[in-house]
Amino acid sequence: MIVISVKKGTVDMRKEVTTAVVVRQKKEFKRADGLRIKFDDNAAVIVSPEGVLKGSEIRGPIAKEAADRWPAIGSAASIIV
Repeated sequence: MIVISVKKGTVDMRKEVTTAVVVRQKKEFKRADGLRIKFDDNAAVIVSPEGVLKGSEIRGPIAKEAADRWPAIGSAASIIV
């Protein structure tokens, strides 16, 4: 979970400081089973400080680690890698 400043979005949402969870990253990382994984882009999902999603859908794949740690994000995701 990270603290972010919104740069793209609706007018009332821009420049707002909030919390988010990183669900994809370009930098390759190694899983415990030895598999290496990386994505084409970086992506984060805006959540409340308690971990509840502020949006209704997540576009694109998300990492299995994020879905395991935050079940609400896993249930809203279309693809878990």
